Amino acid sequence: MSFKFTEENITRIAQARKKYPTALAAVMDTIYIAQEQNGYISNEVMEEIAIVLGIDKVNVLSVVTFYTMYNTKPMGRYHIQVCTNVSCMLRGAYEIWDGVKEKLELDHMQVSQDSKFSLEEVECMGACGYAPMIAVNEDYFENLNKEKVFEILDSLK
Repeated sequence: MSFKFTEENITRIAQARKKYPTALAAVMDTIYIAQEQNGYISNEVMEEIAIVLGIDKVNVLSVVTFYTMYNTKPMGRYHIQVCTNVSCMLRGAYEIWDGVKEKLELDHMQVSQDSKFSLEEVECMGACGYAPMIAVNEDYFENLNKEKVFEILDSLK
């Protein structure tokens, strides 16, 4: 399988590239655009990012594998991230985590058979003052309890 950016995304990358002094500095924006297009970052996607930016593939790989916001395998249509770091943990995150695992019948980094859901336990998503929290794709939900989380999950179609 080969990956090529769409013309629209090539334009977006060019716009992102203008914001930075070097091509390497635009790598995070470009990876994010690639993930939006492909759904995850494969080796082929990393190679194309390196070509488009004119940088070494190892630079792309180091960013992809460092940050948890980039997925290296296909995830569900609804990627559920549950924060279990200190602030969230002190306010019931493990009750939420255990409840979501049981409800979705998934564990960390698993994807449902129908590819509707994927589940990830994360360390911190920067919403400590509004703990506990989860993210569904790019949407944050804060000040939660297990019942509120179940309502959110049930609303996903």
